[in-house]
Order: sequence, then structure tokens, then C-alpha cells
Amino acid sequence: MLKRATPLLFNLFNSTKQPVFLQFSKRNASLYEPPYLEGMKPKYPTYDVINVKITGYDYPILESYQRFVHRIAESLDFDVSECWAHPPKKTRVVRYKPNSSNIESEYNLTKYERYIQISDILAPIYPVFLRFVQSGLPEGVTLSVVHHTDFIEESRYVPDKELLDLKAQLEAAGGPITKGRK
Repeated sequence: MLKRATPLLFNLFNSTKQPVFLQFSKRNASLYEPPYLEGMKPKYPTYDVINVKITGYDYPILESYQRFVHRIAESLDFDVSECWAHPPKKTRVVRYKPNSSNIESEYNLTKYERYIQISDILAPIYPVFLRFVQSGLPEGVTLSVVHHTDFIEESRYVPDKELLDLKAQLEAAGGPITKGRK
């Protein structure tokens, strides 16, 4: 049985010892797709858009570190799309005396956030970027890398209090006047 099947298998191969169906598929691919498109594809996979989030309590150090991360990203030929600052978050910390409700000390802390948006990062260079950035991380500054989401995009804009108050007054007065309404 095996002796009968082997001539059929050898008939499927031509002189180049490749199956006929593989040659046919290669021929069709080159017929419809120009060869320069293969050269334009990236050699390695890429990350689409990531955000480097930097937070800290000391404003000058945070600004300096953001500049450092931005320079490293540009030196590695990453596309730095945007950089922005979030509004600072203020926190009040109170320390009480032992076994009483009397205040011993009070602290007002301000936490600052900076984002650096980077797009089209080659996968083999990404760990090198992270090592460079982590090696220069100052004390008191936290670094995290997150995917870009709609929530991050919406949270970067501060709502206009006056505009919101005017909209509330307009809704309370009966809403905007349209052409169909008298």
C-alpha cells in the first residue's frame, strides 16, 4: 500500500521539490500584491499607543523627570504624540496626639501628575526604554505605563464651573428655544 502511495506523493512535487499548491499560492500573492509592500511592513511588532504616567509631590523634580523621559523617548526614535499635566490633587493629612482628639500636626499635600503619550513603539526597544527610564527614577516619583483609554482622555480636561452653572440655569428656565417651539 505504501509503495502505491509514494509515486502519487512524488507527483505532487515538481523539479524544485516544493508542493504544487505552495507554488500556486506564492504566484497568486505576487500577482495581486506589489513586492514593495512587504518591505514597508515593520520587522518587529509594535505597541499602538501607551501613556507613561508620572506622579509625585515635588513639582520641580517631577517636571525635570518628565523632560528626561521625553528626551529618552525621542532619542530612541519613538513618536511622542503629546505631553500633558493633570490638575493637582490636594490632600489634607492630620496627625493627632496619642489617646486624644487634639491635633498634633497638619499637612497639606499636593500630588502632581504628568502624562507622556508615545505611539508606534517597536517591541524589542520597549524594554530598553523602560530600563533607561527606571534607572533615572528619582525618590518620591512613581512611574507607571498604561494603555491609552477614553477615561484618561476625558480626565485631562478641567470642567468650566461657570459654563456648568449657566447650563443649569438654562435648563431650570425651561431649556433652550428651538425653531419649532414658541
